[in-house]
Amino acid sequence: MSAQRPRVFSGIQPSGSTHLGNYLGALRNWTALQHEMDSVYCIVDLHALTLPKQPGEVRLDTMSMARMLLAVGLDPEVCTLFVQSHVHEHAELGWIMQCLAGFGELRRMTQFKDKSERLGGVGDGDNGGPNASVSAGLFTYPALQAADVLLYDTDVVPVGDDQRQHIELTRDLALRLNSRFGENTVVVPEHRIPPAGARVMNLQYPEQKMSKSVGSDAGTIEVLDEPRKIEKKIKRAVTDNDGEVRFDPVHKPGVSNLLSILAAATGDDPEKLAPQYTQYGPLKTDTAAAVIDLLAPVQKRYSDLSDGDVTDALGIGADKASAVARVVMQRIRTAIGLLSPAP
Repeated sequence: MSAQRPRVFSGIQPSGSTHLGNYLGALRNWTALQHEMDSVYCIVDLHALTLPKQPGEVRLDTMSMARMLLAVGLDPEVCTLFVQSHVHEHAELGWIMQCLAGFGELRRMTQFKDKSERLGGVGDGDNGGPNASVSAGLFTYPALQAADVLLYDTDVVPVGDDQRQHIELTRDLALRLNSRFGENTVVVPEHRIPPAGARVMNLQYPEQKMSKSVGSDAGTIEVLDEPRKIEKKIKRAVTDNDGEVRFDPVHKPGVSNLLSILAAATGDDPEKLAPQYTQYGPLKTDTAAAVIDLLAPVQKRYSDLSDGDVTDALGIGADKASAVARVVMQRIRTAIGLLSPAP
């Protein structure tokens, strides 16, 4: 890793699928950013354990996510792409961050409240009470997230507003660590809103972002969907009844979503594209063709990558990440005053 460029850290949870919104909204920016900054990209498999998983599920999802990240254009020789659990310092520093974080700070995290409510709410948990399925890890994972960032002397963390609260906690913990154990123990990162990626909405519920958790599969385009399936989903996308093609996300969310997708896929502007259409049919046809063309090379690279290719890339990344994490963790251990193991 070069010390001459600012270092950026981003983490992504492994999941079994990646949809068009993920790609256009974030991952395409990652591929560009790797050539501009010293980029560290981590598949956070330990974070995935905060929710119930079947045996082997996280392993399969991690391989699938790594293959997808390589397919969209991340280069293991340019960036650092690795799996969180392959660098043991994440867990070590995560515990230290838990010991620095206050119970009240963690309790204020809105994402914990939202996720725990979806799992049945937070109660006393006695005798299998309301919070029996809510893990302690779900409560403390912002501390591990802080460790993920601080472990690499990260300068910049590009996250959206939904993660701003967690990055503010990371900064608070970094300042607290430096105040207690030495001014330069860790780098205090900056929060930065990333360049606006395409805002891709659900094809059936265009007022909501594209997501596997929203509605049926018909509203979500998976990056690995076959061309005919992509075309079918876009042809059935919800529009409206007035027949006018214009970019107006408030009053015409369905049509505006199609224009946004077409613009993102072709590098154009949705407001400039709108006057080219007088009917919804041709707009849907062109949008489907553009998405199919956009995803074709990603799908080919994904199918061409073997498990060995993915494992080798992750090994390269783990070696690069460990070389940095080892030094930073030793600096923190020394500053805190932990006894070093015998050589």
